[in-house]
Amino acid sequence: MSQPNQFSLLKQRRFAPFFWTQFLGAFNDNLFKTALVVIITFDALSWTTMAPSTITNLIPGLFILPYVLFSATAGQLADKFEKGRLTRFVKWLELGIMTVAGIGWLTHHLWLLVAAVVGMGVHSTLFGPVKYAYLPQQLKPEELIGGNGVTEMGTFVGILMGEVLGAVLVVQQPQGLLYEAAATVLVAALGLAAAYRIPHSPAPVPDLKVSWNFIGESVRNINFSRKNRTVFLSMLGNSWFWFYGALVLAQFPVYAKDYLHGDHGAFVLLLTIFSLGVGSGSLLCERLSGRKVEIGLVPFGSIGLTVFGVDLYFASLAFSGAATLPAGAHLDAFALLAQHGMWRILFDVLMIGMFGGFFIVPLFALIQLRCDPQHISRTIAGMNILNALFMVAAAGLAIVLLGRGLTIPQLFLVTALLNAVVAVYIFSLVPEFLMRFLAWLLIHTVHRVHTVDGSRIPDKGAAVLVCNHVSYVDAIVIGAAAPRPIRFVMDHRIFKLPLLGWIFRTARAIPIAPAKEDPWLMEKAYVDIAQALHEGELVCIFPEGQLTRTGDINDFKGGIAKIIDRSKVPVIPMALRGLWTHLLSRNRENVFGRAFRSGLRSRLELVVGQPVAPQDVTPEDLKQRVATLRGDWK
Repeated sequence: MSQPNQFSLLKQRRFAPFFWTQFLGAFNDNLFKTALVVIITFDALSWTTMAPSTITNLIPGLFILPYVLFSATAGQLADKFEKGRLTRFVKWLELGIMTVAGIGWLTHHLWLLVAAVVGMGVHSTLFGPVKYAYLPQQLKPEELIGGNGVTEMGTFVGILMGEVLGAVLVVQQPQGLLYEAAATVLVAALGLAAAYRIPHSPAPVPDLKVSWNFIGESVRNINFSRKNRTVFLSMLGNSWFWFYGALVLAQFPVYAKDYLHGDHGAFVLLLTIFSLGVGSGSLLCERLSGRKVEIGLVPFGSIGLTVFGVDLYFASLAFSGAATLPAGAHLDAFALLAQHGMWRILFDVLMIGMFGGFFIVPLFALIQLRCDPQHISRTIAGMNILNALFMVAAAGLAIVLLGRGLTIPQLFLVTALLNAVVAVYIFSLVPEFLMRFLAWLLIHTVHRVHTVDGSRIPDKGAAVLVCNHVSYVDAIVIGAAAPRPIRFVMDHRIFKLPLLGWIFRTARAIPIAPAKEDPWLMEKAYVDIAQALHEGELVCIFPEGQLTRTGDINDFKGGIAKIIDRSKVPVIPMALRGLWTHLLSRNRENVFGRAFRSGLRSRLELVVGQPVAPQDVTPEDLKQRVATLRGDWK
């Protein structure tokens, strides 16, 4: 039976009101900020004497300043209070801020508008922990990647629509400022109405005593998150994405005007393409991940951010060299599309957005899934603090580098190369990301893997997985299909193979040897297995003890009984289908014949059986269960 599409969540009250509330919030943020940036960029003299490039980098910095000051408090409030009630408070605050901004527009008062920028930063700071703690509270684990994808898509579509409407409204003569003021107040009111439909979401820690010392609480939040290495480094990865995005997006107004020779429509075009890229990448994550939290997409996204960021630099050089416009001339969006090299620039911007979606959505889902449920809002708040610091640093770096003579295309190049350095550093600290990427790449290029009853693999708690052993890539296929990390028990000789050995060491596989060959290593393996199960991990063994040489399932050895005798955990039988023709199996049939018959993308299946209680486990029974699951398809 087919699983429901991620868009089906938009018909359900547990998701839809929340979605529209956050969508309208993102829309209004950008409806307001973009209008202000456009006015400063294209009509600077009537508002300020500051350089446009300085103030367009300053405005994002001021918007995120409240994240540094108030995120710790916001995280505590989100853990202490019911989320629907807190959301409604935040939306009332937004309505007040937009009223102040409206006065600023109508009185032509720049610093009142700047104050409203800071106010909207406070609004977003308070809503951030609620937003990302709400999802794991209302969605099932298998819905998290789709729910986050739809949320990110909605956020960036809201950003896109806000940017487009903000840029269009504010330049309308003579009533543009009035239109802008009225629109922001109206959208704030609609967001408030949507917030009143959000269902009751109980506070995880209602007795929490709120500390108003934001510095001390910020340090405590980050220190708590550091205890979970994977979560903390995922937070850093998330913050790096916002650094990258802030550094690139803040340059778009001046890049469009001074480098592409476009009017405000050119700026809107760049934002539109980027937002479409992020939205489509976020939605594709569910399909590419198989409805589970697939962190293998994170290195994939990082590679794209570097590749297309570097190409944006070269595309910009090519466009600049071909420009023949007279000084002071500016093209609208449609005229710009006819210029040589513009489509390449737009393609790079689109791909940067799309790979950004691949990068950010799995990171959000991983943080939500693996952090302490009673500390999730404060974890998100800690991440928002890091995001804010990274974005402030991005604004500062842009101002310094541009002030020292770097061009905007050169800044794009520096950002892309920095991304490569940061990616190598993070993935060296947590090799699980890269290992999962290689596994994901294998089952989405060479193979097509279908998992049957994969939900029987538990999301939490200890269990032993047993499976038939057909090829050297069995563990990679199983690991890529599973919703969480697995500790594989494998022949110690496999660890000597160049690439596979590195992958299995990275995955913390447990080496084992026959008692007659190395009794010490064998006993150590059983101790490591017991320790892993005691810590609530999944352990997978291949009870045959070796690869099949005939395609049939060999007798299961007694090691499984020894494991269960020490650790009373359920055993889950599984069967691999279709790997007997794999090049890395021990099939003696002609290699070229097997490859031709399998085709370019061979079809495989992993079938998961019902859990077996520890008291019912015997090697003979498990072999029969695995054989039944496999059937006649080898």
